Amino acid sequence: MANVPRIMKLGSDGLEVSAQGLGCMGMSAFYGPPKPDDEMIQLIHHAIKSGVTFLDTSDVYGPYTNETLIGKALKGGMRERVVLATKFGIVLGDEKKAEGKREVRGDAAYVRAACEASLKRLDVDCIDLYYQHRVDTRVPIEITVGELKKLVEEGKIKYIGLSEASASTIRRAHAVHPITAVQLEWSLWSRDVEEEIIPTCRELGIGIVAYSPLGRGFLSSGPKLLEEMSNGDYRKHLPRFQAENLEQNKKLYERICQMAAKKGCTPSQLALAWVHHQGNDVFPIPGTTKIENFNQNVGALSVNLSSEDMAELESIGSANAVQGDRYIPGMNTYKNSETPPLSAWKAKSGLEQMSR
Repeated sequence: MANVPRIMKLGSDGLEVSAQGLGCMGMSAFYGPPKPDDEMIQLIHHAIKSGVTFLDTSDVYGPYTNETLIGKALKGGMRERVVLATKFGIVLGDEKKAEGKREVRGDAAYVRAACEASLKRLDVDCIDLYYQHRVDTRVPIEITVGELKKLVEEGKIKYIGLSEASASTIRRAHAVHPITAVQLEWSLWSRDVEEEIIPTCRELGIGIVAYSPLGRGFLSSGPKLLEEMSNGDYRKHLPRFQAENLEQNKKLYERICQMAAKKGCTPSQLALAWVHHQGNDVFPIPGTTKIENFNQNVGALSVNLSSEDMAELESIGSANAVQGDRYIPGMNTYKNSETPPLSAWKAKSGLEQMSR
């Protein structure tokens, strides 16, 4: 393939990954029914052979089945060729008993148990990059990262990451152990992280991993994406895909299409190229379940954007260009990721112990 992603440093702790990664969530969860294992393994192998060797999964994808799928795909010598990233922290409740309610956990015992379980499902000895998927607002981030630090020292994980964490949470975490990467939603239709989180990561030398760089598929297909969604696709419930917001968001997509036509690329390649052009510390991880879409995504690496192109895209994806929130109310994001001060938490824990 002509567009082989180069290997670049993610963060400042020594980890090196392909400039573009592969998000594996949609293979097993959330975007409709799980796809056949054999087809997804073929796609993963194609990605690795194409030079995209940064694979992203999580224990909650499935739940659990995506990690098992990745484990199967990495058999036969493939493990040594990839940087494997997974996540912990989101616990899904029993759908019958708790209506699918989710909980976020970051206590030390859970961190350790989740890591051990992921190692088994992935069938590996060590996880390259282990993220806290969402921040537990009941547990000081120092406690969570303190346990992750022990896992690094034990050789069970190599590098630590956070996902959807606020700037202050990132700073507190980084003071306990170097944070290699922060994963966040960043695209032409999700830009609020640029105000505080991106500058914080850059100040601390933390790599930036951009998930949903294609706006959950909207920047690839526009409104017709909704017609192709199955009943179980959770994107149908997201505010930006609702009828009252769709007309406004359609304008953003149409402007991207017009510019892509002038550039001689697809809308998705243009949107993805914009993320790549944010800097050498930014690593988008577009997901897909189709080899042809994967090839198109990799093609974004050869789309060159001039300063004039970037200025035009800045105006297309301006703050008021998108209507609707990223998530439904109550979902954990960086905006509600603050955790209790360690000293107060320790004092409270001590009082609770004494009162027993």
